[in-house]
Amino acid sequence: MSWDPGHFDPTPPASIETPPPRPHWLRRLLAPFAGVALFIWKLFGPLLLLLKNFKFLATSATFLVSLAAYTSIWGWQFALGFMVLLFVHELGHVIQLRREGVRASAPLFVPFMGAFVGMKSLPESAWAEAKVGLAGPVLGGIGSAVCLLVAHQTNSDLLRAVAYTGFFLNLFNLIPVVPLDGGRAAAAFHPAFWFAGVFAIALLFFWHPNPLILLIAVLGGYELFHRWGSRHQPQAQAYYATTWAQRVTVGVVYLALVGLLVLGMEASYLHRSF
Repeated sequence: MSWDPGHFDPTPPASIETPPPRPHWLRRLLAPFAGVALFIWKLFGPLLLLLKNFKFLATSATFLVSLAAYTSIWGWQFALGFMVLLFVHELGHVIQLRREGVRASAPLFVPFMGAFVGMKSLPESAWAEAKVGLAGPVLGGIGSAVCLLVAHQTNSDLLRAVAYTGFFLNLFNLIPVVPLDGGRAAAAFHPAFWFAGVFAIALLFFWHPNPLILLIAVLGGYELFHRWGSRHQPQAQAYYATTWAQRVTVGVVYLALVGLLVLGMEASYLHRSF
C-alpha cells in the first residue's frame, strides 16, 4: 500500500463541526417535567380557558334556557325581546355595583322567575344599596322606552307588547320589599318602609295567587324580620345612616321612576278586541 505525502492535510475538513456543549445539569433535570407540563397543557389547556370564561358561559347558557322556556309560551320573537329587556335591567345593577366597588357575578337567568346578579358582599351603606337597586329599573326603563320608540317607528304591535311588559316588570320591581329593587331603595329611608312592601305583596298574592309572588312574600318577610331585629346594632345603625340629601335624592328618583313607568305602560298599552 502506498500514499502520496504531498496531498496530506493535517487539519480536519471544514465540514466537520465540533460537538455542541452538553446542556446544563439543571436543564437536563427539568426537561422531563417540562415535557409532562406541555402534555398536560395540550390536554387540559382548552378546558382551563373555558373555565376562565365561565361567567360568560353561565350567562349564555341560562339565557338560552330561559329563552327556550318563554318561547314555548309566547313564541321566539316576543321571548327574545323580553329576555333582552331583562338583560338590560340586570346590566344596570352590574354597572352600579362595579361603580360601588362591589364584585358581582354576571346576570344569571331563571325561567319564569326572572334573573339575578350575585354579589360577593353587600354595598358599604344603605345609600349605595339604594343606588344599586334603582340602577336596574332606570336602565330597564330606558331600554323599554327605546323599544317603544322603535315600535312607533316600525308600527310594530309586537314591540309595543314587549315594551309594555318591560315597563310593567320594572314598575313591579319598585315595590318596597327585599329582594325587589324597591326594597333596596327603601333601605335609604327606614326599615319600616318594608312593612308596606310586605303588605302590598300579600295583597297582590290574594288578588292574583302566583307561586312567584308567594316566594317574594316569604323572602321579604324573612328579610324584614332579620333586618328589623338587628336595626339597633351599631353596625346596622352605621349602615343605614343616610343624609337628608341622600334620602331626598332616592325619593325623587323613586317617585319619578314610578311616574315615568306608568306613563310608559299607558303609551304602550294595546287594546284587545276580544
